[in-house]
Amino acid sequence: MIIDTHLHVIDQSTLSYPWLSSEPALNRDFFYETYAREARRAGISTTLHMEVDVAEKDIEAETSYIGRLSQQSGSLLAGAIAACRPEDTSFAAYLERQKANPFVKGFRRVLHVMPDELSESTLFRENVKRLSGSGLTFDLCVLPRQLPKAIALIDLAPDVQFVLDHCGVPDIKADAQHPWREHMTEIARRPNVVGKISGVVAYADPENWTVETLRPYVEHTIGAFGWDRVVWGSDWPVCTLGGGLSTWVGATHALIAGASAEEKAKLLSGNAKRIWKLK
Repeated sequence: MIIDTHLHVIDQSTLSYPWLSSEPALNRDFFYETYAREARRAGISTTLHMEVDVAEKDIEAETSYIGRLSQQSGSLLAGAIAACRPEDTSFAAYLERQKANPFVKGFRRVLHVMPDELSESTLFRENVKRLSGSGLTFDLCVLPRQLPKAIALIDLAPDVQFVLDHCGVPDIKADAQHPWREHMTEIARRPNVVGKISGVVAYADPENWTVETLRPYVEHTIGAFGWDRVVWGSDWPVCTLGGGLSTWVGATHALIAGASAEEKAKLLSGNAKRIWKLK
């Protein structure tokens, strides 16, 4: 069975998503129930919800909303990676509130659509370091050109467990492997970083990609991090831009067909269980 570490639920009647106005292909509701039906059929047994960059006023409401969904009978949801604003002076108090909620397993501040210097401020870095010893992770969603800035942040917080989303967001459609490959090799040298093999179908040509199109990016990520430091994620509904959840699950199985049973289990569930203390 598979643990999906990267589900987004979009419910515009409940929460506000300012960024969706510029993404017409995703600018509609994507409900948990729709995902769960397909996920079960694809062999997904457990799911972590990833924050969806809601309006700042809705950050804690999003976590509460996902928490309520997790209480439904038979829910796949086992935790949430919550949004945060480490650049704000209010972060320390926010962190203490989230520490009291066992459903919160980590945090993410979207960086790939923000100014490059956001993660370089003293306050941002000091607040990320507050996660040290908490058991809470910090997801990094950065573009390939921003990977050196992510490395700088990681080096300043060696006791924080970081998770690099989407194989470092490579431009697969343009087959832009350099300097992405070199940056990935470098970031993977940090033992406190895990690589997330998630939703890369969204970065390929939606009409023409095949498993072989994805292979250099997935295999390099796994090769750089090793089988003990990779996890799997769907990035639903963003993965619908490249074929959908079942297509991405099928491609994943094809990409790792030559791996051992133990290696497959680490990527698909074992590492996630260990990192986020899931059952």
